[in-house]
Amino acid sequence: MSKFIRLKELREQNNKTQKEIAEILNIQQNTYSQYENGQRQISLDFLIKLANFYQVSVDYILGLTNIDLPYPKN
Repeated sequence: MSKFIRLKELREQNNKTQKEIAEILNIQQNTYSQYENGQRQISLDFLIKLANFYQVSVDYILGLTNIDLPYPKN
């Protein structure tokens, strides 16, 4: 199982392609694919962008919690 399996789950739940998410992050589709497959380390900046985009916490994306709610904003 990929370290970032939730990246794929979130993308599919939101009916997005890898190319669409790569465009949001301003990266190549193959780079994003490597993130999803755990072949490449994703940066904290991209994790935060994705958490904001999907409205979940970074911890949820990383599999540290099963609660898919974002952190409350101060």
